[in-house]
Amino acid sequence: MSEPTRPESADAPRRVGIVVIGRNEGERLHRCIASLDDHCDRIIYVDSDSEDDSVPWALERVASVVELDPQPGLSAARARNAGAERLTELFPTIEYVQFVDGDCEVDADWIDEAVAFLDGHPKAAVVCGRRREISPEATLYNRLADIEWDTPVGRAASCGGDALMRLAVFNEAGGYNPDQIAGEEPELCIRLGMAGHEIYRINAEMTRHDANLTRFSQWWTRNVRSGHASLELLFRHGRDAGPNRARRIRSIVVWSLGPLVLALFFWAVIGRFAGLLPLGLYGLAALKASRGELARGRMRSHAFLYGAACTVGKFPELQGCLRYLRNRLVGRERNALIEYKGAGE
Repeated sequence: MSEPTRPESADAPRRVGIVVIGRNEGERLHRCIASLDDHCDRIIYVDSDSEDDSVPWALERVASVVELDPQPGLSAARARNAGAERLTELFPTIEYVQFVDGDCEVDADWIDEAVAFLDGHPKAAVVCGRRREISPEATLYNRLADIEWDTPVGRAASCGGDALMRLAVFNEAGGYNPDQIAGEEPELCIRLGMAGHEIYRINAEMTRHDANLTRFSQWWTRNVRSGHASLELLFRHGRDAGPNRARRIRSIVVWSLGPLVLALFFWAVIGRFAGLLPLGLYGLAALKASRGELARGRMRSHAFLYGAACTVGKFPELQGCLRYLRNRLVGRERNALIEYKGAGE
């Protein structure tokens, strides 16, 4: 895939508006806005009921601030939609919208590179780049997040929370699904793909993310949210969600419950020690996931960490799937936000 040359026009950045969303981001939000200093007159900050001073601080530094009403429920999807709506109202000639999470800093060259790519690829509606963790070595959980962000370059099935999009296409698609409490980006990308648009990840530095994950419970809850989103996307879009979505759900169920069921069967039929044998399948699953990362050139220690996390992560992902099914069975139309960080974290 060839990379287009950067446009020579100095007015290219003026075609871009920024939507930053946040909830209790504190200093992270300050660093985020500072990284967008050249675009402050076109930044919309959307706050999701923060308990800190994010709103009064942002009011003095960006074009407009939107405060979300906690009802009917907070979500990143609602926040981004509200930001895009305000951006369209204030700057009707804007062509592109850069969505940024408030715990991220944007690379100085990213906006220009992303605009150049969309200018050179008319069928592309979304482009994202490399999101990195600010402190990947601080904790194992930060390292895992950094590996997670490192997706393949080229045509993609979806983007993450940070991405540059054609504003007109975004509005025509109806924006993000406001009822989607997680996985709102792949859900939108599914609909964009069905409409004939393309999504790309390019080989360019995009954002630096501050996960600040310090506890196993945070990592667990993050995976609960992932499982919840995966099953919701499958229920919502069926085959249009893509074959990988169904395979992911099967993998969650088989690798979380399968070895345990076999272990109980062996224990009951053959004996106590025989029941330990099927548990070795978890090790094989971790090794398989590690080999995939090693093939991509990942450091051995990082690859094995990732493989182990993928295997253990099936359990909280299953919890997320069951949570979604429970809410669906009781007829709950809107699910509660799944947060893994509290105020100030």
